[in-house]
Amino acid sequence: MAADAGGRGPGIPRVLSIAGSDPSGGAGIQADLKSIAAMGGYGMCAITALTAQNTRGVTAVHTPPPEFLAAQLEAVGSDITVDAVKIGMLADTEVIRTVGEWLARTRPGVVVLDPVMVATSGDRLLAPDAEDALRCLLAQAHLVTPNLPELAALLGEPTAASWDKALDQGRRLSERTGAVVLVKGGHLEGAACPDALVDARVAGSGSVVELPGTRVDTRNTHGTGCSLSSALATVQARTGDWARSLAVVKEWLRGALEASDELEVGHGHGPVHHFHHARAAVPLAPGEFAESLWRDAEKVRAEIAALPFVSELSAGTLSPEDFAYYLAQDALYLNAYSRVLARASALAPSEAEQAFWAEGSRVCLEVEAELHRTWLAHHPAEASQRAMGPVTKAYTDHLLAVSASGSYAVLAAAVLPCYWIYAEVGAALSGRHAARADPGDHPYGAWIGTYADEAFAEATRRAVAFTDAAGRSGSGAERAAMREAFGASAVYEREFFDAPRRFA
Repeated sequence: MAADAGGRGPGIPRVLSIAGSDPSGGAGIQADLKSIAAMGGYGMCAITALTAQNTRGVTAVHTPPPEFLAAQLEAVGSDITVDAVKIGMLADTEVIRTVGEWLARTRPGVVVLDPVMVATSGDRLLAPDAEDALRCLLAQAHLVTPNLPELAALLGEPTAASWDKALDQGRRLSERTGAVVLVKGGHLEGAACPDALVDARVAGSGSVVELPGTRVDTRNTHGTGCSLSSALATVQARTGDWARSLAVVKEWLRGALEASDELEVGHGHGPVHHFHHARAAVPLAPGEFAESLWRDAEKVRAEIAALPFVSELSAGTLSPEDFAYYLAQDALYLNAYSRVLARASALAPSEAEQAFWAEGSRVCLEVEAELHRTWLAHHPAEASQRAMGPVTKAYTDHLLAVSASGSYAVLAAAVLPCYWIYAEVGAALSGRHAARADPGDHPYGAWIGTYADEAFAEATRRAVAFTDAAGRSGSGAERAAMREAFGASAVYEREFFDAPRRFA
């Protein structure tokens, strides 16, 4: 049974975990099933023990009758082809015997045995007779994955204090069992964290395939051994090459450790992040990303609606000086905004998006010219305030910086508030204006009427749709950058509406 299975397995390996249950989800079959899925397999399980545990430790263990374990194994094996098996916690001699008998009958193509014998605290988890039975079971495995204390316990020796001694122990265990032994350096001192596959069946002094590594600085190591062994079983069912399988799994597990803090699970030794590599692939429904940006800006939008500038503009009581300052700054802003939209057009991935942003750039210049031709041209005193104000400069600097970054998606998010928030404020103002008893006597009525322009409303809808599509197809990091850019622009919109009160 100890001979490796050759060749490649199915496209989706069907992997059975025979192990104990961890209700906190970080170890045992819960970790196994997550690891199997993360490696592209279909996970199944037969439960050997029920535990009461969390990230701080195990408080109770219940072992179901071995007959029930046998029934689980029979139910799965009689219906589903099992391409690979991972074996974890086996609580006592009868449980070990039951698993051994099933393996002898079914002879799965890949068997990985993770000998759960020694707790993190150093306590022995198995009675002496169960340890003897487990040693016998090793001969039915293709790969054995002990940590260093478990490797020593299987040999009846002290735990290795150096990598060379650990490799020697791995070689001797491989000689005794006929299985490949994965020697893991996680329990050694220092920054290095190597792993090695030791196969004593190779002629001469045996084969050692060593993969170097560095230690990840994290306390979240709960279930690391379970995750490693079940992932190896899954990948091996595809590759038939232990060294290749280990290289894939080692890289994945390193990422899972590095991302483990993101989970924020428990107050002890937390779990690893099994699906760290799949975060960017979470699908979003059409409109979902854009709506999340809009929700994020809810507080800023409420603050804009409450600004004196907006309420006074609506009531017609806004001073001509404040209004002129706003228009003069808007003209300066639109000149820069036109260049930013032209950049969005150049970066856009489709002809429709290129044409849309280019048209937006052209319209900005037309609106800027119209502002000069009408109101500002007839109010030379107020129009003399043509110097770019601090808010206008900060806003345009922000947009130009995003423009220079080269990311179309982030730039689309940065320019969107000028469409979306402007459209919302404009719709509210034009609605209030239309409801007035005599809208013709409003000093800013003609200008407010431009807010009701359906062409701008349609442009806003298209800008939202294009930005949403860019966010849904982007990576997790790109979405985060889009969210940051949108939020910053929303704040600048608020400051722009408030600037006349502060700087006029």
